[in-house]
Amino acid sequence: MNEFTSEPSEGAASNLLAQKSHLERHSQQRFQQILDQTTPYTTYRWASTTFLLLLFLLRVVFAEGWYIITYALGIYILNLFLAFLTPKFDPSVELDMQANEMEEGPSLPMKNDEEFKPFIRRLPEFKFWYSVTKATVISLFCTMFRMFDIPVYWPILLVYFIILFGLTMRRQIGHMIKYKYIPFDLGKKSYSNKRRI
Repeated sequence: MNEFTSEPSEGAASNLLAQKSHLERHSQQRFQQILDQTTPYTTYRWASTTFLLLLFLLRVVFAEGWYIITYALGIYILNLFLAFLTPKFDPSVELDMQANEMEEGPSLPMKNDEEFKPFIRRLPEFKFWYSVTKATVISLFCTMFRMFDIPVYWPILLVYFIILFGLTMRRQIGHMIKYKYIPFDLGKKSYSNKRRI
């Protein structure tokens, strides 16, 4: 008799698991569809993320707490920003490989030195935005709980962050100057579909 009673409960459990996995898959697909629809609206996406960051900073300033969460968010955004500025294919590594090939002896040319290489980011803009937004929402959620409000002397964290930001950006800008790449579209020629009369 135990065999007969266990079968329906196993079927019901498997049915519930199937429904749960279907619901999870459907919600993930819907979320991805919403993300895909927001892709062309870069200005609105960044404006909403800036609003969330300002909301987080106002929460931290007026509540006078969660400085360690703010510091962690700042370090994470700095790390993402550096990945956003860095090319996917590091020119210093390519130059080292060319130097090693020269030491091995002459070989047939594999590519033209005048070849145009577009700037491809290590971290695309959409992933950069999505990661910053997700981290800001998580940080806002953490400010709802006092257990994340670790007492710390915030001026030390601020000075350390400013020093870290200055050193890493100086190194990154030096790398950009040395290998002659610009990660932004500033000053580059753009073409439009409008006809001149």
